[in-house]
Amino acid sequence: MVQFSQTTAKVAVWNLAGFHRISDEKYENQVKGLSILDAEIVTLVEVKPLNYIDRLIDGLNAKGCAYEKRILQQNKDLNIGVIFKKGIAAGEPKFIDGSEGNSDSHRKAFSVEMKVGKFDFLLVAVHLKSSRNKKNQEKRDLQCKAIGSFITKYREDHKQKSILLMGDFNMIPGQDVSNFHHLGGDDIIDFLSSWDLQDRYSHILPKGRANLLDGFAITRTYTNEYIRGSLRLFPMHWTMDMGREQFRTKVSDHLPFVASFRID
Repeated sequence: MVQFSQTTAKVAVWNLAGFHRISDEKYENQVKGLSILDAEIVTLVEVKPLNYIDRLIDGLNAKGCAYEKRILQQNKDLNIGVIFKKGIAAGEPKFIDGSEGNSDSHRKAFSVEMKVGKFDFLLVAVHLKSSRNKKNQEKRDLQCKAIGSFITKYREDHKQKSILLMGDFNMIPGQDVSNFHHLGGDDIIDFLSSWDLQDRYSHILPKGRANLLDGFAITRTYTNEYIRGSLRLFPMHWTMDMGREQFRTKVSDHLPFVASFRID
């Protein structure tokens, strides 16, 4: 394994807004945005089609950023993937049983064992059911119960292993209380994004309003590698000299989260 010279690594998550076709302009801008982000590990949500992740990696390689991938095919081809820099160890991803809830059309969460430097952890990536009404909140409850049960069982079998949970939660802190309760397992998960980013937004709506639908969380105990206060909303629109509405049209309707971890 390649030895990292730095003492910290950045872990990010970003929804690419791939529900509809990603245009060539969006592709070019997403490659540029990812190269600016320059994170060691990036969870990507709404990768469509499956081989779009290869296209991103090729574009990043052309910019001198060498990445590898882990991804699984979802039923409706709206996939979740992880890209990571050369030298980072990653196992094979596995779908979490029951995480699709009561419909095969819902996205399944998946987990993958990863190690960067001395930081050894389980990454759980999710893209939960969208929409704000009670019916869809109840559908998310079913998904969150399955994922929370998986996290609880994993912690029982790996008592001192770090778990990183991230993705498009489609949940708003303070509103979707039952979703957060079930997703956290047996009081195992600390939802960093709910506390550290209360006044921020990640999802850009058509009329310019925004909310915090995406999420980033870690286990409450034994995740000593997290650098407190490092989680932030990455202002990719600003780094690319765009306003929110222009960014929504030309890049994605979501902004990334990024956090730093000690790896030495």
